[in-house]
Amino acid sequence: MIFARKNRTERNAPHSRSSAGRLNNHPEVVDPHTTDRQCVECGPIEYAVGLLSQQLWCWGRDILRPEGNWLLEIGFDRIAPPADRESCSSVYTLELPQGRCVVLRGFGAFYGARQRGGVFLPRYEFRPKYTTHATLECPPWTEADLPKLSAPTDSQRDACASLTLDLIDWIRSYEVTIVERLGIEYRRSTLLPWDDGQRPIMPAEEMAHAWRLLGVAIAEDFQVLLPRYGASRSQPHD
Repeated sequence: MIFARKNRTERNAPHSRSSAGRLNNHPEVVDPHTTDRQCVECGPIEYAVGLLSQQLWCWGRDILRPEGNWLLEIGFDRIAPPADRESCSSVYTLELPQGRCVVLRGFGAFYGARQRGGVFLPRYEFRPKYTTHATLECPPWTEADLPKLSAPTDSQRDACASLTLDLIDWIRSYEVTIVERLGIEYRRSTLLPWDDGQRPIMPAEEMAHAWRLLGVAIAEDFQVLLPRYGASRSQPHD
């Protein structure tokens, strides 16, 4: 199947009224062959969808971390929903150097960079959707609040690919930092509730490597995510 299933330790507790949280020590030795084999067996898209869905869960648990909201600790801004959107969870945004930004939602992640535009990765598709806008005009309470997004044109494919790879590398770096600063037991504990016996699981020890592996596969052939016919299908032909 997609991901291996392994046991981890425990955790749980509330903090912010948004998503979900994690905790503790050093990474164990990773067997890269396990992760490589999973990617080959299930295909890169299915692999990526499962990995992103688990990652979004983890960000939620990091928000609810008992010791404090981890996203806020590392520099994210939390935008609480207005009265007319009170049923929505908070939006988390991070400003990065060189005009870059990350926006996290339960239904996906947005990454923008000045002069290149932005990409949105939907949680259950992992087909990057491109916009020429590097920032969002308003908080994306729902998908309807996102700017117009579409498959990139031929002239936009390089920008879309580089933005997608940058986002993947940012996620990989995020998971490396989690283990270095909070510990592998913390990440394991946040995955316990995720493992319901039916969902695919990527072991805590392999998450950063899994994102690196995905980035390598996409860098080698962006068409695994966006075949060229998909980008130009709606355009007129002679």
